[in-house]
Amino acid sequence: MKSDKKSQQLDSLSTHNEDQKLTTNQGVRISDNQNSLKSSNRGSTLMEDFILREKITHFDHERIPERIVHARGSGAHGVFKLNKSLEAYTSANFLSEAGKETPVFVRFSTVAGSKGSTDLARDVRGFAIKFYTEEGNYDLVANNMPVFFIQDAMKFPDLVHAVKPEPDNEIPQAASAHDTFWDFISLMPESMHMIMWLMSDRAIPRSFRMMEGFGVHSFKFLKEDQTCHFVKFHLKPRLGIHSLAWDEAQRISGVDSDFHKRDLWEAIENGDYPQWDFGVQIISENDENNFDFDILDPTKLIPEEIVPVEIIGTLTLNRNPDNFFAETEQIAFHPGHLVPGIDFSNDPLLQGRLFSYTDTQLSRLGSPNFHEIPINRSLNTVHNNQRDGHMRSQLVKGKVSYEPNSIGGGCPYQAMIGEGAFYSHEEKVSGTKIRMRSKSFVDHYSQAKLFYNSQSQPEKRHLEKALIFELSKVTIPAIRERLVGQLSYINDDLCNTVAKGLGVEVKKLLFPNQSIPAFTDPETLQSEEKEPLIASSSSLSMEFTVKDTVKSRKIGFIIGKGADSSSFSYLTSALEERGARVEIIASSMAPVKLSNGAIILPKHSLTSCASVLFDALYISTGENSGNDFFLSENKLKILNFINEAYAHCKAIYFGDGASLFYESSNAYNKPYEDPGIIIPVDEDPLNKFLNAIAHHRVWDLERERNS
Repeated sequence: MKSDKKSQQLDSLSTHNEDQKLTTNQGVRISDNQNSLKSSNRGSTLMEDFILREKITHFDHERIPERIVHARGSGAHGVFKLNKSLEAYTSANFLSEAGKETPVFVRFSTVAGSKGSTDLARDVRGFAIKFYTEEGNYDLVANNMPVFFIQDAMKFPDLVHAVKPEPDNEIPQAASAHDTFWDFISLMPESMHMIMWLMSDRAIPRSFRMMEGFGVHSFKFLKEDQTCHFVKFHLKPRLGIHSLAWDEAQRISGVDSDFHKRDLWEAIENGDYPQWDFGVQIISENDENNFDFDILDPTKLIPEEIVPVEIIGTLTLNRNPDNFFAETEQIAFHPGHLVPGIDFSNDPLLQGRLFSYTDTQLSRLGSPNFHEIPINRSLNTVHNNQRDGHMRSQLVKGKVSYEPNSIGGGCPYQAMIGEGAFYSHEEKVSGTKIRMRSKSFVDHYSQAKLFYNSQSQPEKRHLEKALIFELSKVTIPAIRERLVGQLSYINDDLCNTVAKGLGVEVKKLLFPNQSIPAFTDPETLQSEEKEPLIASSSSLSMEFTVKDTVKSRKIGFIIGKGADSSSFSYLTSALEERGARVEIIASSMAPVKLSNGAIILPKHSLTSCASVLFDALYISTGENSGNDFFLSENKLKILNFINEAYAHCKAIYFGDGASLFYESSNAYNKPYEDPGIIIPVDEDPLNKFLNAIAHHRVWDLERERNS
């Protein structure tokens, strides 16, 4: 009876949305749930938009105390060094003096999963940087992808609700492969460019240290004379941009779900300090409208062939947190934390974020004084008339808490712009208050085409497989059909491959219709099928990133009793001199005796790790013990290591005593040249091994290997 009464109680509180009109929480019907209220179709978002504020306020307070998005994160301290002055464009002090160093804290994160989810989910990665400048804190709240799913902040709660676990059963965690996400995406043409990024290998980075960072939005650089330039921020990893295979990521999640967190921590502890080249794309205010896309549209990037990235500094992470919760968990970022010389653009997604972030911190950290938590404190002492509040720690002497005043001598008093005060761009604003997007935001497919066309063949195959996997998890056929219809606007080969993998007939969607929100005049929809300004961009493919180093790569040495000590020492020294890390794997955690009697201690056993945790393998069982090792219970374990690494296109060096393993593995006697497989009879095997590791993977042989 108790359960029946409880069910009745819950039923009395429940409702449904079928055949109902959309309303605010006050019951007021909404005529436009797609666009925030702006001063004009390309103007700033208006504070009076109570529908936007109510929607985002509710969204910001839906999770306590975990972050709603970016809940799972890792962070580190570091320094930003400016190598080239930007004083011609901005009065921001930390960007004006070449050689200047600014302390930073960086937090990396996955977006969709909860705090307890895996590091290896297919997802966007946050790349948020807090610069502790002499003029106050500046936050660059970036991602590892340069664009986003939506154009207007009004749709952000909808996007996150769609990608989060479905509310009836809280399934699946940290995954986009389910009905609600793809239902939303199939109805949102503006998301298709971001979907190309999310389904690409960029969504499963090898390491935080090997992924790019992007500011996503267009911001403004300002001078005190109101000279204005638009700017896009970029961070390019010194180690190159590298990914994990999808199957590999799944295996790692089972073996070490903290893989990225551990990798970042150990790299810094070992002195392999992660570094990025910090760059900017600068666009004159006069050139704002000279592109075939709108630079205020967050679903668009500016190809580097059109506006090159100018490298102006270096970001280095060199110290791990002393306490994860106090620093990484409590740090509070906000795109509205600016310094003089940097300002917002009218990007409608950015405009909504300016409200959302402060509101989120109030809920998550529980106080308007979250800026007083040590990790969030400005280097400058704070001077204002704000007082009290939950968790207040700053003690301000005197009786004055208002301005203007005479009792306190007028202090603290306003600063002049020439004294380092913040100032906004004096932009002319005119137009009609309206809920509509500019016609320049209508093109949803040209840059999706550009991204796909720019990928290497292995990257295209991975993207196609990702779409087939994700959409195969969708249980509603109409959703799969709509998404394939979206792909038909991007690339025929992509569309046909995915349609075949899903057993779906290709039906090109017609816009607008009842299922696709129409944002603008239908006459402008013709622009959706225009060709991109350039056919491809090398910067969009990982194939063209730096691959000439083995620095910080983790090499697994499977070592058996009697392994040749000279080969072991020679190879270990060569790798470690070049910055790679060697970790010993043995049949157990017992010490292993080499051929010269030297004793080495393994870090792993065959049962406590897997090949997916390493970038390359070296196998040396010893000439005298090789047969015994081969016939022991470890035979299958070692072969599994080798075959798995081979399937993931990694470098494998078969050393002394390993010939039996080589001949029994999938790597043996293939009809094609495989630069990732090294045996002792090869010419210069050491350099062949080093070169294979430096190239990360032999992706081009993936098709032949799997055929």
